[in-house]
Amino acid sequence: MSLRLQQSGEDCLLPVRLHPGARRNAITGEHDGALKIALTAPPVDGKANEALLRYLAEILGLPQSRIELKSGQTSRSKMVLITRIRAEEVAAKLTPATYT
Repeated sequence: MSLRLQQSGEDCLLPVRLHPGARRNAITGEHDGALKIALTAPPVDGKANEALLRYLAEILGLPQSRIELKSGQTSRSKMVLITRIRAEEVAAKLTPATYT
């Protein structure tokens, strides 16, 4: 896996490349160290950002309150902060087997 996960104290930073307006929600692979995620939500009024946080919480099995958008609010390239988890745990949950 070539994701560029970063450990920041007890938190993990996950780079994401978002593709809003897709036909279905899915992890579609990796691109330049970032996790590629396609979401059905449109890139309007923060709907895609909200959908991203919900989707990651579901995939990682964590409460949404532990996942926040650190940067990239209006960009397709985003940095997501996942609190109280090690980068190794995130990597283990985001194996290519979870990609569709």
